[in-house]
Amino acid sequence: MGGFSATALQAAPVSGYEPVAGRQVIEKTFPEVTRYQPLEENRAIQALYAGEKLKGYVYQSLDFVQTPAYSGKPVNAVVVLDPEGKIRAARVIEHHEPILLVGIPERKLHEFTDQYVGLKADQKVTVGGTSNERKVAVDGVSGATVTVMVINEVLMRTAHRVGVELGVIEGGASSRPPMAQIRSDGFQPRTWEELTGNGAVRRLRLTRGQVDDAFLGTPAEGIDEASQAEREDTLIDLYATYLDVPTIGRNLLGENQYRRLKAELKPGEHAIAVMANGDYSFKGSGYVRGGIFDRIQIRQFGDTFNFRDLDYYRLSDVYAEGMPDFNEMAIFIIRQQYNFDPGTPWTLELTVKRQTGPLDSEFQVFPLEYQLPDTYYTRPEPVVTEEEWLESQPMWVQVWYQKQFQITVLGVGIAVLLFILFFQDWLVRKPRMMRWIRHGFLVYTLVFIGWYALGQLSIVNVLTFVNSLISGFSWETFLIDPIIFVLWAVVAGIVLLWGRAVYCGWLCPFGALQELLNEIARKLKIPQYTVPFAWHERLWAIKYIILLVLFGVSLEAMGTAEQMAEVEPFKTAITLHFARSWPFVLYAVALLVVNLFTRKVYCRYLCPLGAALALPTKLRVFDWLKRRKECGNPCRLCDKECEVQAIHPDGRINYMECHYCLDCQMTYFDDHKCPPLIVKRRGKRRGHNAPGHPEQIPVAQVE
Repeated sequence: MGGFSATALQAAPVSGYEPVAGRQVIEKTFPEVTRYQPLEENRAIQALYAGEKLKGYVYQSLDFVQTPAYSGKPVNAVVVLDPEGKIRAARVIEHHEPILLVGIPERKLHEFTDQYVGLKADQKVTVGGTSNERKVAVDGVSGATVTVMVINEVLMRTAHRVGVELGVIEGGASSRPPMAQIRSDGFQPRTWEELTGNGAVRRLRLTRGQVDDAFLGTPAEGIDEASQAEREDTLIDLYATYLDVPTIGRNLLGENQYRRLKAELKPGEHAIAVMANGDYSFKGSGYVRGGIFDRIQIRQFGDTFNFRDLDYYRLSDVYAEGMPDFNEMAIFIIRQQYNFDPGTPWTLELTVKRQTGPLDSEFQVFPLEYQLPDTYYTRPEPVVTEEEWLESQPMWVQVWYQKQFQITVLGVGIAVLLFILFFQDWLVRKPRMMRWIRHGFLVYTLVFIGWYALGQLSIVNVLTFVNSLISGFSWETFLIDPIIFVLWAVVAGIVLLWGRAVYCGWLCPFGALQELLNEIARKLKIPQYTVPFAWHERLWAIKYIILLVLFGVSLEAMGTAEQMAEVEPFKTAITLHFARSWPFVLYAVALLVVNLFTRKVYCRYLCPLGAALALPTKLRVFDWLKRRKECGNPCRLCDKECEVQAIHPDGRINYMECHYCLDCQMTYFDDHKCPPLIVKRRGKRRGHNAPGHPEQIPVAQVE
């Protein structure tokens, strides 16, 4: 991607990005801008000029971070910074979020990103909560909490990174760990072999061929190139070590030289030794000409620093047993202003230069990585507040932490549901209590899981999961919404144990809304209509056809499939609380009105999610819905009473269509309602001489 040059703005869109959108953001922010100029250091960042005056910088977030949002795909935004590091504009130009594609108006997303105008790139910004001296709180978007949290992270992470790169804000210091402390005790005699073996002394060996290869493709290719026979010859064999540690410094320098060195060092200063053999000098000639060593530098925490002549001490006498002879040896002092941390990895960078002309030259940098063995230092535990700790965690951890209450209440609800399932035979013997329990749980599902926690599962979740398996699975994509993740984990287990029925009958918020409304309709004596079983059995197929169409379209165009998934009224009725444009509201309300006369028409005939959950139902472990041999012939009471018509005329329960309401089980155990039990009870009253001995009616479980 990268860039807003005049050429780029006329080019075709890349990865779905429309260049005009970026141009409009720039023109609205700085209408006086006449040209865009990519930075040499990072061409993904463009400087904005009005004539010769620098007005600011612009970039696309996707060039710097690819944090997956709820859809599993990253969000791309255009961000404009002014020369002081303040955000002057932020606009999302590409996303794949289902809730924003068809649902929440686009203006709400723009209103959200407009809150970032005027914020400094290094400020802490959170979605929700209250602002204080440490952070700025911005308002979220109802129904898209996870999405806007991701957008917040994308905007502020990239703004901070670009701001640091531009030098308009400071970076890195706040994320440093507490300074490591060198152990002053525990000196042990060590040979050169032991010091190099445990990593106290690190090595970089460059051959002439390696260096020649590094200049391939540059103007310096072929200059001072080694012959084929010389390619394996050593150009430089470089060693580096950290001298402040007694076991390292005293073994290399000897007791007296080590003591003198330590006496020279001021608080916060550190000493390293650099030693080398070969034709290439790490000292170079810079320290002679102007007091700066131009061939080596130290890099740590992204910062680099060079050595001057006053930082250099000649090293001639070394004492470590087995130490080889070196052409060059030096001690360099790292001064206190660099805030060097001896326990954090650092790099000694060796620069090799080749002259390509009288005034032109090419450089290649070769790093010698150094990490002090952890036995030589201690580091105090960082003292951080809970809020600071949370800010350092991945996005999905932050979301889970912020939704602890919802997760806890959801967990309690699932525990209650499991209790109902495992003790259903005892509960259904108390029909009045069981109905109160069921209706109470449906209210909990609708109000808490649905309207409050926004835990309405969707066929879009299934399609996203399948696409992630094809294009590259990432747990972070699914962990980013804890309520949906927990529900799907529970549903996966429930489908394998009991089939589709439990989710559709107990945990689906839209299903709960339909059932509660139908119960109210019955109380109000609204007439109920039963679909003839022959038609009912054929109408089942519609939801499977819808599922197949959505699945096929998703393989080619996931965005189109997400829009077609609006056949689900879930987003309108549950996620957005009916706050949508009238066609969506009319569709959802129409389904609920039909449901007043015939229970759960949508669930039975149109729901692609129900169809997806029904397919693995045949693999379920338990068949806990009991049947008798009389069920279906001659008794048809349960099949007449089943509100979703999941019981066939022959008495068999179709688990792929059952919603596990347990009404049939309340009848099964009711000896005042179930005809076989009524006969049995009457037979017991009359004695064992009653014809047929009804007390011996066998019980059979129908597969």
